[in-house]
Amino acid sequence: MTQQLTFDVIVLGAGVAGENAADRASRTGLSVALIEHALVGGACSYWACMPSKVLLRPGAALAAAREAPGAPVDSAVDVAAVLARRDDVAAHWDDAGQVGWVESVGIELLRGHARFTGPRELTLSSDDGETAVVARHAVIVATGSTPIVPPVPGLAEVKPWTSREATSVQHVPARLVVLGGGVVGVEMATVFADFGSDVTLVVRGPRLLAGAEPFAGEAVAESLRALGVTVLLDAQTSSVTRDADGVHVELADRTIDADELLVATGRRPRTDDLGLESVGLVSGKPIAVDDALTATGVDGGWLFAVGDVTGRTATTHQGKYDARVAGDVVAARFGSDAAAREAEDAAGPWSRYRATADEASVPQVVFSRPEVAWVGHTEASAKEAGIDVRVVPYDLANLSGATVLSPTYAGQAQLVLDEARGVIVGATFVGPDIAEMLHAATVAVVGQVPLARLWHAVPAYPTLSEVWLRFGEAAGL
Repeated sequence: MTQQLTFDVIVLGAGVAGENAADRASRTGLSVALIEHALVGGACSYWACMPSKVLLRPGAALAAAREAPGAPVDSAVDVAAVLARRDDVAAHWDDAGQVGWVESVGIELLRGHARFTGPRELTLSSDDGETAVVARHAVIVATGSTPIVPPVPGLAEVKPWTSREATSVQHVPARLVVLGGGVVGVEMATVFADFGSDVTLVVRGPRLLAGAEPFAGEAVAESLRALGVTVLLDAQTSSVTRDADGVHVELADRTIDADELLVATGRRPRTDDLGLESVGLVSGKPIAVDDALTATGVDGGWLFAVGDVTGRTATTHQGKYDARVAGDVVAARFGSDAAAREAEDAAGPWSRYRATADEASVPQVVFSRPEVAWVGHTEASAKEAGIDVRVVPYDLANLSGATVLSPTYAGQAQLVLDEARGVIVGATFVGPDIAEMLHAATVAVVGQVPLARLWHAVPAYPTLSEVWLRFGEAAGL
């Protein structure tokens, strides 16, 4: 190792969280290096958020058209056309566009894998050898997460798909088994059912989407079964084998034969090969941070972490939010803007310098059919938090806007109120095309807006947003 590179700030991981952190950190004159060993843009751009939603969209559009009288649609999804569109959206797995953006904002891109060797010191391994890279002020870890493969006998040996293989698929299997009933599991089960695969969804727990309200998982399970998916709840996988006839998944009461197996049983922070032990942390574990995204287990205030590696967030949008906060904190603390430094020193909980929304106002959308969207507390989590809970449910089919969309529209919404304060602390929406409804609820939760005040936010007629009027009526306004 003969070369040493020094920057004010180093960001590990050039996914969307890392890109945002690097951009914000550079805004007060700090020199910033962004280190990435794979594609700039990360999983979201090439193997997760964007390609998965493109794969889901045609089936959803056809389903919506079939529900509109006077617009009969008899065709099935054109798989080849969908995959071609997916390839375009994923930029054919070429990151030249993302690299161009990084360079355009003055950030130095370093290719390779970096490991800590001490505080603010790393070794970068690449095809050109090893290089010492040193940060004068801060390092931000944004290396994301990696899929969990459960310790089921034979599972690792059969080389199952993860979300990466599912979203970049080039050949659609005739038979697919999906392990896991979370977001990836239900979305990919929907995709491959649309593509004509015989899909079996195997879930260890009693319901789908365990983090959402129970009625959300029940609605999605019913819809998947209507699409022809076999949904098995409370099902324990005992072993998996593969031979010339495909994959064989052994359950307690049956054997499921398939051509491919997708494991969608969760993810863990990608921290196992970063040399964290050299700075007093545990490799493979989340990096605990405070609301300024500063690592709490490291002295000196130089180490920051954002996104999946913290264990606080598991969505792209929340990771980007954390990244903006961390980047702003780094820019203020170590940059040349004295006013920014003073503002960060005096930052309150809802300042741009604190990731307060990670606590109880995280939004989540599942692009299943029906869509599921929620923000903040569920009824159960609110009660666990000791909140004086009042639940306000509403059947979306009763809305005039729903009638316009379809004579058979089915959907459910629910508010979780802090009765003592009269404010909304959680909201869930289940139904066709409800993802865009979520942000109004997010604003209400983050803003801690009293429901009595929202009574004066008049929704347009006839739209699904009229549910806000109905919520108020149901609450007694």
